Amino acid sequence: MQRSSDLKTTIDFHLCPKFERTFQMLGKKWNGLIIETLLVNGPQRFKCIAQVVSKCSDRVLVERLKELEENGIITRKTFCDSSLIQYELTEKGMALGPIMEQIHEWSDEWTD
Repeated sequence: MQRSSDLKTTIDFHLCPKFERTFQMLGKKWNGLIIETLLVNGPQRFKCIAQVVSKCSDRVLVERLKELEENGIITRKTFCDSSLIQYELTEKGMALGPIMEQIHEWSDEWTD
């Protein structure tokens, strides 16, 4: 009779590359809070986002905003007549709304 420890079983497990890229982007520190801020408050200037995500340095916040823009999650809108710059979610970014709501529900139930 063979013991289970004698059986060599290899499971070939691979994450979907799209799933992996999504979690790399969403799991990066501050990205979820930036997205949530824009979902809740709509288009925001840098200083408003910085006030909400207050523990994030300005340098890192600039990096994260650029990354989210490169990933098509947000757009950076400049206005011709002023130095005003606003960040807002794209359609792709807005599609994260239900997912963020589910994360809120999960965290309400399962985290202290």
